Amino acid sequence: MAEALIVVDVQHDFCEGGTLAVPGGASLAAELSEFLEDTHAEYDVVVATQDWHIDPGSHFSENPDFQRSWPVHCVAGTPGAELHEDLDTDHIQARFLKGLYDDGYSGFEGRLGEPERVGILEGEKGVRVEPADVVPDSAPDLDTWLREQGIDEVTIVGIATDHCVRATALDAAENDYTVRVITDLTVGVDEERIAETYAEFREAGITLLTTDEL
Repeated sequence: MAEALIVVDVQHDFCEGGTLAVPGGASLAAELSEFLEDTHAEYDVVVATQDWHIDPGSHFSENPDFQRSWPVHCVAGTPGAELHEDLDTDHIQARFLKGLYDDGYSGFEGRLGEPERVGILEGEKGVRVEPADVVPDSAPDLDTWLREQGIDEVTIVGIATDHCVRATALDAAENDYTVRVITDLTVGVDEERIAETYAEFREAGITLLTTDEL
């Protein structure tokens, strides 16, 4: 079996100091760096997902209900949308950007992009690269890209357990991947919803394990 590690949304706005911070996000970024240093060679590919909102409609609200609407976060091309600086990206081979014009909870809604190119002047005419331009219409989505790499098993870590990790893992199972979630390399928002999420994972045939059980 060929396996991918999917690092979900370890971005500034989801860590302490961000507009939609999840407690423990910054510590998780550092822990994931150590994990990647020790284990990256065990995975055939390592990818990251990022919220990359341009105009997500009702996903943003001045009066969010924190269920279907949220404060403004991870706006494409802003520091809040960048991967946290404590996450070492040396071993991340591709990034999938999601939620440009919608909610974008699942990494499987993301398409291959190059967010680090925003603002770079290209060509003789000095064309500025805009946030939407780093995800070309022809870019593959995550499922297509993983299939092209021959991946049939995914391990998922990141933020937040009960939101984007949840959606990504359930979509992976729906797409017939063998799925594992490393619970101590995820952080979530609400303990009750995290417990519900774990129950959903088990029902979907997703394996829950800790780093000690790897």
